[in-house]
Amino acid sequence: MRRTASPLSLALLGAGVFLLVLAPMLAWYVEPRAKRTPVDVDVTTVFTGTGSYFDTTEIRTVTSKRLTITRQVRGDVADSEKSGRAIWDVSTSVDTDATLPAADTHDSLQWTLERWVTDRRTNEPVHCCGEKPAFDGEAYLKFPFDVQKRSYRWWDNTLGSTVRLRFAGVRRIQGYEGYRFTGSVEPTRTGTRLVPGRLVGLPKRGQVLAEEWYANHGIELVVDRRTGRIVNAAIGPRKTLRAPGGKRDKVVLLDSRRLEFTPPTQRAQVELASGDSDRLELVGETLPVGGGAAGALLAAAGAVLVVRGREPRATTPVVAM
Repeated sequence: MRRTASPLSLALLGAGVFLLVLAPMLAWYVEPRAKRTPVDVDVTTVFTGTGSYFDTTEIRTVTSKRLTITRQVRGDVADSEKSGRAIWDVSTSVDTDATLPAADTHDSLQWTLERWVTDRRTNEPVHCCGEKPAFDGEAYLKFPFDVQKRSYRWWDNTLGSTVRLRFAGVRRIQGYEGYRFTGSVEPTRTGTRLVPGRLVGLPKRGQVLAEEWYANHGIELVVDRRTGRIVNAAIGPRKTLRAPGGKRDKVVLLDSRRLEFTPPTQRAQVELASGDSDRLELVGETLPVGGGAAGALLAAAGAVLVVRGREPRATTPVVAM
């Protein structure tokens, strides 16, 4: 008698083969394409801490004051889709209690507007689409996907150059583990500013081009390993003025040992990082591994049933009388 495969065996075999084909496609095709910097972002992060700043109303540096840095990142979806790049507009303000909340950003102690353009896959800077200012490095508002335990070149916009951040172990933020990177900036001249001579120790001169100097006591970033999202950031900026050719700081414009993400900002960043990381893990590891294992079992079971086949029902022969 000829054996025939049952519908169940064929269904099991088909499902198993489908899962075996789908599993590597998820890992090798879908997941890499899911690792793209998003363009529809609208995220606000807030740093707080204490420090000193030059009070223009009192014409002197005041100390031990609360400082707040507010950074808003908005993606330009239209330009991003047109160019194929990730285009983010970044507004950053530094405020004191007297200027927070500011009705106008120009009332802030300091305010900048930047346009950040990157390759969506590599996170490398792309010099197009109205980028301002031109920048370099591997990281700024985020790190590349699949962060490694190595040093990264982080762009410091105040310095106008990159800073080497070294891997410094792991740290938990709001219960979530990330890679920790640290660095600092030695005092560096960054430009000039026209000020009254008396401000920088030259009372006999009316106006002078004072030298602007910048340093950073310490930079600490905690980064989600899978997505490169920064879940906590702490910086220690110091901006000063020196007399032309001077060796010492004469005026402190801004100085803080540590300005750090507020707890609400940390929680929001952790939530975003955790959600994105879970989705990447699902399509890159969980589904391929689980689907491959299930596909192998189903295909094997279906193949066994197909080989064994099914006995057809016996029929009673008709005997001619």
